[in-house]
Amino acid sequence: MRTPLPLLVAVAAASALVLAGCSSTPEPAATEEPAALSCEDTPAGAAVGSVTVDGEFGAKPTVNFTAPVSVESSEKKVVIKGTGDETAPSDSVAVELTLFNATSGEQLAQTRYDGLGPQQIVVDDSTGILPGIVRAIECVNVGSRVVTVVAPEDGFGEAGSTDAGVAGTDSLLLVADVLSIMPEKATGADQEPVDGMPTVELADDGTPTLTIPDADAPAELQLATLKQGDGEVVVEGDTVSVQYQGTNWRTGEVFDQSWGKSVASFATTGVVPGFSAALVGHAVGSQMLVVVPPAEGYGEAGQPDAGIEGTDTLVFVVDILATTR
Repeated sequence: MRTPLPLLVAVAAASALVLAGCSSTPEPAATEEPAALSCEDTPAGAAVGSVTVDGEFGAKPTVNFTAPVSVESSEKKVVIKGTGDETAPSDSVAVELTLFNATSGEQLAQTRYDGLGPQQIVVDDSTGILPGIVRAIECVNVGSRVVTVVAPEDGFGEAGSTDAGVAGTDSLLLVADVLSIMPEKATGADQEPVDGMPTVELADDGTPTLTIPDADAPAELQLATLKQGDGEVVVEGDTVSVQYQGTNWRTGEVFDQSWGKSVASFATTGVVPGFSAALVGHAVGSQMLVVVPPAEGYGEAGQPDAGIEGTDTLVFVVDILATTR
């Protein structure tokens, strides 16, 4: 199993309406244009220069340094320079990570380095990610291996972390392999629509507009692939990152969506069964259309806060953007 990084990486909260057993309705998306974001300049220095890293990109690195290594300001160097797109603020980036306490020399955490368990990290300090991790992966090319010596203020701060074995004065040492930037919409090949199912029109940014047939809702779950991706296939228990939109067949109204907000991430086991059917067994890059009868959705209780009655059939459009296990 992947070595968890619960102290280092914040898990993005999925919208309550696609999660099983939840009842709250998310706030509407803000309409104000967000302020432009920029990367911070993290320079090289003697401390990070004393660290050597061997091994191929994407494989577990061999990291050599003599503890204690300590800095008052974080330092960064690129030991393998990639040729892919450059990461930017607000991007969701797949990375493999190895983290040490630079003061004690102890390895604290490591991802699996098997292509199936990278961390998806948003380049944004406000998401709960340690700032030192954001400094490492911002404004570098995909395919790069980056070494960062993280100052305490960019790590766990003055409080440190008892659980991680890090004192408030300890620096951290991070090796990060930047694997990919997650797209904002499905990138798979268009497929023929299925007769009798709702039709979907896409805006340039991928936002769907759904047209419900003038007919009674089907009694059974229906599923169609609108775009066929060629990425990793989602399996039960994976944590997926998606864009989605939910529409009530009866009213034709959108009751919930990630579009206009942010990509949602959650476990396939944490959503209503009909939504899970649009994930498990389907490839990253795919766009799925699923018609969900009440028994596969919110059951007889419905979701009153979202205007969903116990007899309502729901329709989801789901873009599968990434999966980890």
